[in-house]
Amino acid sequence: MNRSRLDDSYQACRRLTRRTAGNFFVSFFGLPRERFRGMCALYAFLRLSDDLGDEPGWSAPQRQQRLQAWREQLAAALAGPTVPWVEPVDVFPALVDTVARFQVPAESLGGVLDGIAMDLVPRTYETIEDLQVYCDRVAGAVGLCCLHIWGFHDPVAKETALDCGMALQLTNILRDLQEDAVMGRIYLPREDLRRFGVTTDDLVAGRAGDRFRTMMRFEVERTRAYYASAEQLFEQIDRPGRPVLRAMLTIYAGLLDRIEQVDYNVFDHRIRVPAWRKVLAGLAAVLGRYQRE
Repeated sequence: MNRSRLDDSYQACRRLTRRTAGNFFVSFFGLPRERFRGMCALYAFLRLSDDLGDEPGWSAPQRQQRLQAWREQLAAALAGPTVPWVEPVDVFPALVDTVARFQVPAESLGGVLDGIAMDLVPRTYETIEDLQVYCDRVAGAVGLCCLHIWGFHDPVAKETALDCGMALQLTNILRDLQEDAVMGRIYLPREDLRRFGVTTDDLVAGRAGDRFRTMMRFEVERTRAYYASAEQLFEQIDRPGRPVLRAMLTIYAGLLDRIEQVDYNVFDHRIRVPAWRKVLAGLAAVLGRYQRE
């Protein structure tokens, strides 16, 4: 591969990550240089992929067509030394180099695209097991990619990474309930809605009554159980990745804290982690690197 193009690609990925990843970008500085570059390449690919599913102004069939073209471009890049470029960020040279350098499984990258495709049409999930299929694709697959970039020494980490993905994705789901419901995306298992007497109309209308709060308390507790499982990753991954993992878990678990603080009313309150907490999480990741050196 042309060295100049590869360097330019890594620089483009870094710029995109710095512009859009916020404090996650800061936390990446806790990694050694090559792993830092790999995380920027992975993030840039994920960000551009996600945008294909959510960009306004495109119909569902058009998004499906664009996502398929992106999938074919990924396959071509992984299969050959060069690929024509049609996007504003030349992500593929850096991504291909990262995949080869850290043995990132190509099927996990494809799994992420499968998850994005699932969001292109309205759908519901009957059980938590059904929802896990979706979460494993959009979040668990990302975790598997990160494992290879960070390094891991325990094969069980692959299973734990899926629990970590569940924790992070369930947090996103609880935060964005009404926004997703309006678009026809009801992620909470239908068996949970029936159990607590909450309807999809309640979610669309933003009705936060007692039954809704009881359900949310249950969902938050279940999500915290996945976070507890994710803590096992710290003993399963190599030291370079631990500060970044801690930053991610701290920021996302902070969203659950915020949901509890507003008495589970995610409709009338913007659920976000205070900026100072995200800054501290990012700085802790950076300091973790220097404490190891």
